[in-house]
Amino acid sequence: MSQELTHSPIHQDLNLEKAKHYDSDSDVQRSLLRSVFIIVTCTAAMVVNTANASSVSISLPSIQRDLNVKEDQLQWLVSAYSLSSGCLLLFFGRLADIYGQKQAFMVGTLCQVAFSLGAGFAQSGSTLVVLRAFQGLGAAATIPSSLGILAHAFPPSKMRSIAFATFAAGAPVGGAFGMIVGGVLTQISSTHWRSSFYLVAVMSALTGISSMISFDADVTSTEAVDWIGASLVTIGLVLLVFVLGQGEVASQGWKTPYIIILLIVGIIMVLLFLLWERYLEQVIDDPSSTTSAWTPPPLMRLSLWTRAKGRMAVILAIAFLNSCAFVSWRFWVQLYYQNYLLLTPMQTMLRFIPMFIVGCLCNVLVAMFVGKLPLVVFAVSGTLLTASAAILFALIDPTVTYWAFAFPSTVLVVFGADFMYSAGTIFIAKIALPHERSVAGALFQTMTQLGTAIGLALSTLVFNIVVKNESADVGVTVNSAGTNAPHFAQLKGYRSAQWSCASFALVAALLATLFLHGAGIVGDKKTIRHIDSDETIAVRFESKKG
Repeated sequence: MSQELTHSPIHQDLNLEKAKHYDSDSDVQRSLLRSVFIIVTCTAAMVVNTANASSVSISLPSIQRDLNVKEDQLQWLVSAYSLSSGCLLLFFGRLADIYGQKQAFMVGTLCQVAFSLGAGFAQSGSTLVVLRAFQGLGAAATIPSSLGILAHAFPPSKMRSIAFATFAAGAPVGGAFGMIVGGVLTQISSTHWRSSFYLVAVMSALTGISSMISFDADVTSTEAVDWIGASLVTIGLVLLVFVLGQGEVASQGWKTPYIIILLIVGIIMVLLFLLWERYLEQVIDDPSSTTSAWTPPPLMRLSLWTRAKGRMAVILAIAFLNSCAFVSWRFWVQLYYQNYLLLTPMQTMLRFIPMFIVGCLCNVLVAMFVGKLPLVVFAVSGTLLTASAAILFALIDPTVTYWAFAFPSTVLVVFGADFMYSAGTIFIAKIALPHERSVAGALFQTMTQLGTAIGLALSTLVFNIVVKNESADVGVTVNSAGTNAPHFAQLKGYRSAQWSCASFALVAALLATLFLHGAGIVGDKKTIRHIDSDETIAVRFESKKG
């Protein structure tokens, strides 16, 4: 793998690249306390990101009553955040690699603070949707920056495994924190749902202050930004994610004219992006060519997908499929509890607590064994356990106790997502070149975001087809919301949606079995020296060179 990195073509400022490479391959001169603060700060950014989504989800009924939000607009209070954050990850990841990950992280936290406070004072549903979209800009900047910061701060070592596993644990912790604290604040605080946004603003401010104190100084680049590529991929992803979210609720479903047009335009934009990035990569790698403002380094090298004998593409595909399975499972289980069993939001929340606990334990296991077990063990075992969780819910009997089907399913479902997030990000940090780690992390995040949208769209399509067919067999015409479907038809729809979740995870397990058996161990047992020092990467490199 080291040979692959050595022979990869890189055409940019040599001193900068050598400095970065020197920093990534040498012992880190930093106190243990400061290293811990770096890990905690990056993990806190992940906690804020996931809490931002889960706290709003549980507050939707209260927001709808207070702001008189229409049903079709209500979903955008959740979707707007995911849409903006997911579609700008690649662009912001590249900006972080060029202008500095610390600077990008701090700008992201500033966005979270400002727009979270604004959301707390919003007086209309449309205003809140717009502010939620701007909140997503903060996540798009902080998450890839965090991955790049961790990769640069911790060379291959046991500490790196612990750092990435801890960062990944921020997702289940943030999900639990947002759902539990958001629910409590919405119910008992005087400002109700607005309290959740104020809390996110305070958490983001504290994270930003911690980053100023603990993060190493940035090493910036003079490279130009690929604005054309950034525009193409951002517009393309926005259109695709929008269509996937709106396809089922549009006036004529997937046959609605604007849905078809936007889908075609989105696909064309993404294809143009790939062709443009390939062209830029060929220009940069051709020693006889001359670069200009019109031919900057590519936003994302397509060769990045082929790293480690193509295993990079396999890891990204597995991350995508795991996201399809996990997010869809959680979505349909929530609806099953509240719409089929008629449980309250608090009763539903309590049934998800085992998932959050096991999610944290999964990341502990990765930190303990990622330096001892091959990557394929985590990938295959995790995806198979997630598949078994979906199968349990696909076979669920509503008349039996929660402990028979729902509890074991809730325990097992997180293994695929958490094993692959922790081990996958460690793998990517290991094979990505120093100047592209934020982009590589952003690409990983983008695949999980796309998995969320596509998984929900496909499972929703399966659910609607089954419910309509089952209802038609007994002479019932189902309305657009599906609220008048017979009880047995709804149950059949929930079970069918879970079978689609299982299929996503099983395909991921197959890919892992076929293509990751030679990936080996991605963790490392080496330790890091911790010495108090405030020298930057560039200063250390220059002193070393002198």
